[in-house]
Amino acid sequence: MFGGAFDPPHLAHRRLAETAIAQLNLQQLHVIPTGQAWHKTRTLSDARHRLAMCELAFGDLPQVRIDDREIRREGPSYTADTLAELRLLYPRAELYLVLGADQLLSFRRWVRWEEVLQRGRLAVADRPLDVAGITQSAAELGADLAATGIPFEALHMPPWRLSATAVREHAASGHEALARMVPEAVSSYISQHSLYPTTP
Repeated sequence: MFGGAFDPPHLAHRRLAETAIAQLNLQQLHVIPTGQAWHKTRTLSDARHRLAMCELAFGDLPQVRIDDREIRREGPSYTADTLAELRLLYPRAELYLVLGADQLLSFRRWVRWEEVLQRGRLAVADRPLDVAGITQSAAELGADLAATGIPFEALHMPPWRLSATAVREHAASGHEALARMVPEAVSSYISQHSLYPTTP
């Protein structure tokens, strides 16, 4: 499972999906745009746009399935519920939850995080963290992810200094700027539908 707002999906998301598929030898990777994000203070873009952009960003990867279950679910989206549904779908499979180092560092604040650990293994990639306005990777900051006491498997990919926030901030700069941050088809979609016209 690889969940997130995907508002929008960018090149680091794409690389993380490819890395997880290859390193974990995944038969299938459910890319799941969140429905109602309980932890987000801003309003997400319409679910139909985020779903369409995920199709464009990941749809050509044979192992990827774009999964709209959280969008269809009423109420807030909780990973524990999604993993419970996937466990019923794949009763004998080893389930992984793919996430970034920033999410691991805040993992104990997740709703029913203990249930998440019971239902799947965490697969964690380093990613840049913003501390006092300085963006560095968890490794550069000396963040000892093992010190969290949460078991996980490390995904081996270089941290990309890229975020959905940065993409939204640069969207008004036009297609050329976006094309360096998101897959080409996603860039075209953002321009076509005039998403992110101003800084959020």
